[in-house]
Amino acid sequence: MKCLTMAACAADRFRRLPAALGRVTVPAAVPALAASLVLLATAWPACAQVPHPWQMGLQAPHSPVQHEAQALNNLVLGIVIAITVFVAALLLIVIVRFNQRANPVPSRTSHNTVIEILWTVIPVIILVVIAVPSFRLVYFQDHAIAPDMTIRVTAHQWYWEYTYPDQDNLDFTSYMVPDNQLKPDQKALRHLAVDNPLVVPVGKSVRVLLTSGDVLHSFFVPSLGVQRYAIPGRMIETWFKVDKPGNYYGECNQICGINHDAMPIEVHAVSESDYQAWLQSAKNRFSDARPLPAGRIELAQTEAAATQAVTQGVTQSATQALPGR
Repeated sequence: MKCLTMAACAADRFRRLPAALGRVTVPAAVPALAASLVLLATAWPACAQVPHPWQMGLQAPHSPVQHEAQALNNLVLGIVIAITVFVAALLLIVIVRFNQRANPVPSRTSHNTVIEILWTVIPVIILVVIAVPSFRLVYFQDHAIAPDMTIRVTAHQWYWEYTYPDQDNLDFTSYMVPDNQLKPDQKALRHLAVDNPLVVPVGKSVRVLLTSGDVLHSFFVPSLGVQRYAIPGRMIETWFKVDKPGNYYGECNQICGINHDAMPIEVHAVSESDYQAWLQSAKNRFSDARPLPAGRIELAQTEAAATQAVTQGVTQSATQALPGR
C-alpha cells in the first residue's frame, strides 16, 4: 500500500523496523537502520525549526540569546565531561593500586594540606567560571535595549493572543490546527501548526510583553532562546531577534489544563518588505476582530517598566549591603 505523504512513509518504515531487524543479520541491519533514520529526518520540513527524530543536541540557534545560551551549555558540558573523566580516572587508580592484593598494608594518612587546599580552591574556580557567563546571560535576555517593535502576548486556555501596539493595536488569536484539518504539507507539524502565526521581520529586535488571561502558561520557542512564564495579573518582558527567514516552532511548556498540548507557537520570520505587506493584509483581515483598548497596552507597558525599576532597585540595594561595599 502506498503512503500518502513522506511523513506517513517514514512512520510506516519506523513501525516495521523492529520486525525487519529481527529477520536480518547485524551487518544487514545497519544499512536498514541508517536508511530509516535518513528517511525520518527528510520527512520534516527543512525550513522549520522543530525537533527531529533521533536528534541529539539542541535546535540550531537563530537569535543572539540562543547563541549565548548554547555557548554556555557547551561550556558547562565540557566542564562536566572533564570532571567525570577525572573522577573516573581516580576511581580506576584506587581500584588498581590500592586493592587488598596490591596494597595489603594500607596507609594511615589522615590529612594532606595540599590536597585539601586543592579540592577547596578548584571547585570554587569552576563555579566562578560557570557563574560569570551565567549571570551575563540572565541580564542579556532579561529585557530588550532599544527595541524596534513591541508585541503583547496573552495566553489563554488554550490559544494565544497577539497584539501589535505599534500597529494600531493589531490584535488576533492563534489556535492549533486540528489533526483533521492539517494540509498535506503540515502532516509532519502535527500539534505544531497554527492558523495564525506570529509574524516578525528578520533582523529586528522584538520586545515581547507576556501575560495570561486565566492560568499559568509559558511562552517557549527553543531556537530563539525564548522561555518566559505568562502569569495572570503580571506583565513579564523578554525579547528576541531572528537572524534568518523561516518558521520557528515552540509551545506552552507549563501544564495549563486538559488541552495543554493544544498551545503550539509558530513564529514566522520574513523580510522587512514581506512584513510590511503582511501588516497591510493583517489589518484588513483582522479588522473585524475585537480591538484591544490602548489603555490596556499603556498600562501593561507601565507595569513592565515599574517591575524593571523595582528589580534594579532591589539589585542595587543588595549590592550596597554586601560587605566591603
